[in-house]
Amino acid sequence: MDKNAHLKRVIVDFKKLTPEVLKLLVERYPDGYDDRNIISFKNAQGERIEAVEVLTEDTKYLVKISAKLEYTMENYDEDDYEDFDDDDPDAIMEPDPKDMVDGDEDDD
Repeated sequence: MDKNAHLKRVIVDFKKLTPEVLKLLVERYPDGYDDRNIISFKNAQGERIEAVEVLTEDTKYLVKISAKLEYTMENYDEDDYEDFDDDDPDAIMEPDPKDMVDGDEDDD
């Protein structure tokens, strides 16, 4: 039996991502996630969903994969969220598509 079967399962879209879950993602996948980390399943509408998993004491979060998620994880800075509650879905701003264009990295 799955040792995490008792956990509440929550599917999280980028629009509902909170600072707490983003931090958990960055901690679990510090170098990003790859195909081995991706879970595929069908939602209630029969659509195929790809997600990565993070766990808390009582919840299994399945965070839907997107380019926005990858970009936000790569550019994560905990200080950006210090003025927000950990469970505030409005804290994480959608990245500007112009910033997400490959090959546009700034030299730090």
